[in-house]
Amino acid sequence: QVHLVESGGALVQPGGSLTLSCAASGDTLDDYGIGWFQQAPGKEREGVSCIGKRDGRTYYSDSVKGRFTTSRDNAKNTVYLQMNSLKPEDTAVYYCATVFCSVDGPRYNVLDRWGKGTLVIVPS
Repeated sequence: QVHLVESGGALVQPGGSLTLSCAASGDTLDDYGIGWFQQAPGKEREGVSCIGKRDGRTYYSDSVKGRFTTSRDNAKNTVYLQMNSLKPEDTAVYYCATVFCSVDGPRYNVLDRWGKGTLVIVPS
């Protein structure tokens, strides 16, 4: 089974940029759609982006559209989330997971795999 590990979380000033990585082991990442989820303090986990398994189709929630970009490097077995123009409301733990990347956002079930998350802090 694929094992996912997120990295790249940090404290960054408003307006700054950050790139998160989701590295896979145990399987080939291009066999999976990958989603990025954001869980802010006291809030439910929300899917903010995903990238399709083979067609590379991407999805972005309204809250991050135009600021975040998801890409994949199959040679490195890694998916990235480039985050620009960061805002305090982007403060959250970010998780990657195997998903079906639909036009309405990432969809997952009990069989999908999750990383343990990486923390992004954007102070107000």
